[in-house]
Amino acid sequence: MVHGRLVQLKHNAELCEKVVMSIEMHTDDELNQSSILESILGQALGPLRTFYNKLATEGEERGLIGPRDVNILWERHILNSAAVVPFISEALDAPRSHSIADIGSGGGFPGLIVAACLPDKDVTLIEPMERRVIWLNECVHEMELTNVEVVRARSEQVIGQIKRHGSVHPFGVVTCRAVAPMTKLAGWTLPLLQHGGRLIALKGRSASEEIAKASKEIKKNGGFDPQVRQAPVADGFEPTTVVIVEKR
Repeated sequence: MVHGRLVQLKHNAELCEKVVMSIEMHTDDELNQSSILESILGQALGPLRTFYNKLATEGEERGLIGPRDVNILWERHILNSAAVVPFISEALDAPRSHSIADIGSGGGFPGLIVAACLPDKDVTLIEPMERRVIWLNECVHEMELTNVEVVRARSEQVIGQIKRHGSVHPFGVVTCRAVAPMTKLAGWTLPLLQHGGRLIALKGRSASEEIAKASKEIKKNGGFDPQVRQAPVADGFEPTTVVIVEKR
């Protein structure tokens, strides 16, 4: 039964990969001259344009993006991150904590984008590297986000504090992007979640294989029913691959 489910997940991922390979990335020049950004991002476009401008002028120099990404920041990073917002809204549409944690926030993906799109939700950005924490705080200030707290720590340290103080698991959703394989993420994220909360991890083409390898770690940390989902951006755009795991 489990084997059959994993085979189906792998098949679905392979089909999605074929679709993705046929889609050409939109350049920033194209998107800046079109109305599609407003149609996708709505009121979040204002703060996200501020973020885009900062990323375009400082991101490569500060080691937050690679040289190949400089002309495709909107689609590769910002829209890719924004695509998961409906999954987050769905996860928080229940009588539980409406707070969100983003671990390994780095340059702000997806945490800053999520915070801009969901200004009524509290977002905690958890990042261990000082230079990235400085960047994140600068972005929060310049984007005028009032719903964000930046914490310099590793996820394991935050989990340790919760356990030592006997605190209630504080988050309804934990997000992450390009942090680690699921074998490690399960232990870094699921302990932060309330019962019924969800891990929403932005992943690549190996998502199904990662779930298969991490099945023991997911179960050990209270996770169940891991799913690979495709988060659409818009017609003609590469969808975002997402792994969703619910916490018992």
